[in-house]
Amino acid sequence: MQLIDSHAHIYLPQFKDDLEHVIDRARAAGVEAIYMPNIDHTSIDDMLAVADRYPGYCLPMMGLHPCSVGRDFEKDLYEVEDWLGKGGFVAVGEIGTDLYWDKTFWPQQQEALRIQLALAKKFSLPFVIHCRESIDETISFIKPLAADGLAGVFHCFTGTEDQATAITAMGFKLGIGGVATFKNGGLQGVLRQAGIEDILLETDSPYLAPVPFRGQRNEPAYVNQVAATVATVKSMDIAAVGVATSANASALFKQT
Repeated sequence: MQLIDSHAHIYLPQFKDDLEHVIDRARAAGVEAIYMPNIDHTSIDDMLAVADRYPGYCLPMMGLHPCSVGRDFEKDLYEVEDWLGKGGFVAVGEIGTDLYWDKTFWPQQQEALRIQLALAKKFSLPFVIHCRESIDETISFIKPLAADGLAGVFHCFTGTEDQATAITAMGFKLGIGGVATFKNGGLQGVLRQAGIEDILLETDSPYLAPVPFRGQRNEPAYVNQVAATVATVKSMDIAAVGVATSANASALFKQT
C-alpha cells in the first residue's frame, strides 16, 4: 500500500510517549510521508523537532491557525514570515477561518488569511485551509484570488457537493479524513462526485479518528481506513486510491 497522510499534528503532547511506535505503525501501514501543519508560535519548536528526527518523512508547514488569531495577530505573522524566509517548509498552513469556537476575532481571521495567502504566493508554496463552520465564507474570500498562482487544499472537508465543486473548480484539493468513515458523515455524495485527482487523504491526528477507532487518539496509520472508504464509495481498488492520492499530495507539496 502506498499512502500519504497530508495533515497530522503528531508533534502534539498526545504523542510524546510513543511517537517512535506511531511512526513504525505508519510505515507498516504503507504511509510514505506525513505532512505536519503548524498551529502557532507555541508549536513550532516541537514540530521542527519531529521534522529533524524524521527528515524527509515528517514534513513541516508554517502558518497561524485561525483559532490562534487574536488582537495582536500581526506579531505572530511576522514570525511566520520570518520562518518561511528561512526555507524548509512545504506549505503555508494551517491557515483559514473558524466560526465554530469563537467569532470574536472574525475580522482579524480574515485579515490573517489574506496576509498568509499573500505569503503563499510570495514563497511559491501551497496553502492548507481550515474552515470549520465557515466554508462558504472562505470560498467567497479566496475565489477572487484563485487565478493568482495559488494552489492548496481545503483540509478536513465536510461540506456539500456544491461546496466541493466550488473548491475544485478553483483548482484546489479536498482533504478527506476520518469523517468520511462515519455513518452519518455525509461525504458519500461528495466522494462519488469528486474526481480522484481532487482528493488528498489525511488523518488530522490526534483528532477525528476513523471508524473503527472513532473516539480514540487518531494516528497516521489510520489513513488506510480513509483510503478504504474512498475506494468503496468510488468503486476503486484501494491500492489505486493510495497511488492516486499520494501522487496528488506529492505534486501539491512539490515533493515529486
